[in-house]
Amino acid sequence: MPLRLGILGGTFDPVHLGHLRAAEEAVEFLGLDALNFVPAALPPHKTDRNIVSFESRWRMLQLAIAGNPRFHLSDLELRIPGKSYTVHSLRSFRQEYPGAELFFLVGCDAFLEMNTWHDFREIFALAGIVVMCRADCSLEQILAFATGKVSGLYEADPSAGQIRHPELCSIYKLLNTRIDISSTRIRELVAKRRSIRYLVPDSVWSYIAENSLYTGAAGRPDFELARNGDA
Repeated sequence: MPLRLGILGGTFDPVHLGHLRAAEEAVEFLGLDALNFVPAALPPHKTDRNIVSFESRWRMLQLAIAGNPRFHLSDLELRIPGKSYTVHSLRSFRQEYPGAELFFLVGCDAFLEMNTWHDFREIFALAGIVVMCRADCSLEQILAFATGKVSGLYEADPSAGQIRHPELCSIYKLLNTRIDISSTRIRELVAKRRSIRYLVPDSVWSYIAENSLYTGAAGRPDFELARNGDA
């Protein structure tokens, strides 16, 4: 059987428990052999704020996925020159893993904006698209986007939770456990020297504090108290 390889890209600034739980559910739902976390080196849609270094985001991911043998970390987008476009990454995965079945994970909101992405139609030929959904994201909504923006030949298979195409890769709906966490909120809490316990793995929490990420006040007593759950 061909290798079944999941791909979860993002800024991961920082990685949090919502990312990890979504990845775990995708591995189980799709029967993946491995899932690659792919941090963006130069995110094309994140031009409105400063992002911590690739090295820091990479280290936080290393800490977060330690102990899960199916979770892997890829520096692919660091090795590709220029902006981190999804289509370029998927082409490279195709070259590095010939014959593998690729599954690209994307949130529902981002999926419905994929027509704004660079060479977006090619993405649907390179990998199965796994739409990680909330309860209010329906298969019909996903199908309407696919037929309207990509190809009118897509057809839904509700019993399998899939949308199939005679030539392109399938689209899958994955209803995730609702975990209302965002990297933006985590950065805001750290900047206010408030606890981020139970939002990120403890190892990531410690790394953020020790390296003064998202605030210039790591090591101050109020922030250290927050790290220990006392504030």
